[in-house]
Amino acid sequence: MRVVVRQGYSAATMHQIAQEARASKETLYAWFGDRESLMAVLIRANADESVMVLADATSRPIRDAADACETLESYARSLLALLTGEVSITLNRAAMSSPALAAHLLASGWNRAGSAAVEYLTALYEAGHSPHADAAQAFSLFYGLVVQDTHIRVLLGEPAPSAQDIRQRAWCATRVFLGVEADSAGSEAG
Repeated sequence: MRVVVRQGYSAATMHQIAQEARASKETLYAWFGDRESLMAVLIRANADESVMVLADATSRPIRDAADACETLESYARSLLALLTGEVSITLNRAAMSSPALAAHLLASGWNRAGSAAVEYLTALYEAGHSPHADAAQAFSLFYGLVVQDTHIRVLLGEPAPSAQDIRQRAWCATRVFLGVEADSAGSEAG
C-alpha cells in the first residue's frame, strides 16, 4: 500500500508494487490475477482490524455494560483511525473516479464492517446493554457519532485527528450512544 499512497492509485503499477514487496511481477499476477484484485485484497486487509474488534466481541458472551462500552470504544477508535489514515484516504480519493475500486471499498469496508456491527449491536441489545432495538439503525447512529464529518474533512485536506482526539471522540460517542452518564466529560479518554 505504500506505493499506492506514495504514487496515487492511478499511477501505481504492478511493477512498483512488486519491487516494494520484493517479489516478481509474475508472482503478484499469479497470486492476485490483476492490479484490481490485488487492491481488493489490500482493501480487505486494511479494514480487518476494525472488523475484528467486533467479530471477536461477538464470538464471546458480553460480560456486562462495562464490557460493552469497552468494545464499542475500541471499535470506534479503530474505525476513526482507519477512515482517517493515509491508506484509506488515498483509496477513497481514487474510488471517486474508479467505480471498480469504489465497489471493492463498499464490499470489503462499509458492508463488511456494517454486517459485523449489526451482529454485535443485536447481541448487545439482546443482552440488555443497548437501548437500540434496530441494530442497522443503531450502527448508522453510532457511525455518525464517531465519524461525524471528520472523514470528509480529511478527504478534503484537513489533517487527520491525533490519537488523543480519536480516543476522546470514541469515548464520547460510545457514552452518548449507550446513554451512559459520565462523572466528568472526557475524564477517561486520556
